[in-house]
Parts: sequence; structure tokens; C-alpha cells
Amino acid sequence: MSDVRTDWTRPEISTLFALSFDELLFRAQSVHRAHHAAGEVQLCTLLSIKTGGCPEDCGYCSQSSAHETGLKADKLMEVEAVLARAAEAKASGSRRFCMGAAWRNPKDRDLDAVVQMVEGVKAMGLETCMTLGMLAPHQAERLADAGLDYYNHNIDTSPENYGNVITTRTFADRLDTLEHVRAAGINVCCGGIVGMGETREDRVGFVHALATLPRHPESVPVNALVPVKGTVLGDMLADTPLAKIDDIEFVRTVAVARITMPKSMVRLSAGRESMSEATQALCFLAGANSIFTGDKLLTTGNRGDSADGAMFAKLGLRPMVAEEPMRVGA
Repeated sequence: MSDVRTDWTRPEISTLFALSFDELLFRAQSVHRAHHAAGEVQLCTLLSIKTGGCPEDCGYCSQSSAHETGLKADKLMEVEAVLARAAEAKASGSRRFCMGAAWRNPKDRDLDAVVQMVEGVKAMGLETCMTLGMLAPHQAERLADAGLDYYNHNIDTSPENYGNVITTRTFADRLDTLEHVRAAGINVCCGGIVGMGETREDRVGFVHALATLPRHPESVPVNALVPVKGTVLGDMLADTPLAKIDDIEFVRTVAVARITMPKSMVRLSAGRESMSEATQALCFLAGANSIFTGDKLLTTGNRGDSADGAMFAKLGLRPMVAEEPMRVGA
């Protein structure tokens, strides 16, 4: 019988969160080694190809036009400029190149350039990932025809907490886009953000929503909120710093994601620039096996290649060798 379940219950997930820390990490690492090579971490690079001016009101996002963060809205980057950044990423050891645009949803006329970006990055031998907001079925099919490997569309938080974070689209809207991506045969990248002042029960609900999808996301990014002044959540955490998730609880979230979604790549994403090496080491022990490298994630800071290289050497980790991504089929 397969150990990949999509029928997890919230009480089961709550029980995992409540395990003693050593038991939880032991279970997570055991699951990890049953499905992934120990000590290997995939290196990914994320580039903002269209920054700012987004009409959504996501409470964490510096790119929302609803927030006064001082960020200037830019137009979609030229294809040649994106491909040059992809080549730099590959030379630095990245194996996946992720491209993000601050749109509610792309316009069909924008997809001509986006398709060229996908095709050009794939020609370099890199995995491709796009995050462009909500997709219509025909848009997902066009990206699939271009050979897009992954589409990122995060659920962000639990269904119950979602309305406290975003009001301009619903949790169901998120799930609709995931269905369109799946139907087109593109791998799904879907995770969320913790440390937004949510409760542990919200974190249980967040993992439950992902782990009970008809098929687990092939990639699950777990972000720690990076508070940005001028955003709703950034200002809230500045006033109530105790709302910030502590490091052990963050590691617990990574571990529970690994146990419930054993074959997924669990990506340690935003927030690493403020994490100690010890916290990151615990995340790798908990089953995280992918990170974003470079100095910047969309508009917020990141640790940088040299810091990551030094950490990998200290921990005895090695970058994952590229493999051809599996197509999920329509």
C-alpha cells in the first residue's frame, strides 16, 4: 500500500504538531530518506519579471497597489534580460529558475513574451516555474504547450484565516487555478506563509488543505513572513512583535509538511535572511530539500550565494543535480 495519503484529517495533523520535537524530527527525517536523497538540496532562483502595481490586497505583499511601501511599479521585463538572468543563475548552480509577475491574472497579450521566456530558459537546461496570478484554462494550456515545468500559486494560509489576509480573491479562486494547472499537465508548486499572526490551528488547516488535494503539489514552499513596512501585516507585526512565529514552531511546520506530503519537494523559501544557520539546519533535518539562492526574492532580501555556499560546506550538504521533471499528464 502506498504511503502517500490524501485523506489526512485535521486531528491527525494536530497530533503530529504536538509530538515532542525530537520525535517529530525523527519521523520527518525517516520519511524524507524513504523518498529523497539525504543531504541533497535543490538550488532555485526567483526573479521578478514584472514588479509592483498588483490590484490584489494581500496583507503581506509589498507589490500590492493597496499598500504604500515606496515600491515603484515596473513593466514586464524584456525577454533577453530575463534569459540573461537565467544564465547567471545557472552559472551560480541553480537548477530551477522561477519567474514571478505581480498580476491578478495575466492578459492573453502578455503570454507571448512569457512563452518566449519559458522556452528560452528551458533551452538552457533549467527547470522552469512561473507565478503569474490566477489562470484561465486556455492560459494554462498555452504555458503547458511552451513546456512550463511548474506553476506556483500559493494558498497562503488556512481556509479559515484566508479572509484575514486577502479580500480581493477567495480561497476557492486559488483552488480553481490549481485545477486548471493540473488539467493542463503542469506540475504544481503550492505552499504558503507562516508567521502572519495565525494560530497553530491555522497552520494545521494550511497543511491539511495541501495534503488533502487530489494530488499533492510536487513543490511545497514554506515561507516565513518578511514584514514590510507599509503592508498591513508588516505594520501589525511591528506593533505586536510577539505575533511572529518562533523558530521551533516554524521547523515543526516544515516537518509536518514533509510527513504528510512525503514525495513533494519542500522548499525553505522567504525569511531565510533572518534565520540562523542552526534554524536552517533544523529545517533541513525536518525534510526541507530546496531553497532559493541569490540576494533577492522578488522584492525582499535573501541570504546570497556566498552565505549559502558557506552554510552548505559547514553542514555537509550538496546541491542537487538536475533531473528531467516528470510531467503530470492531463
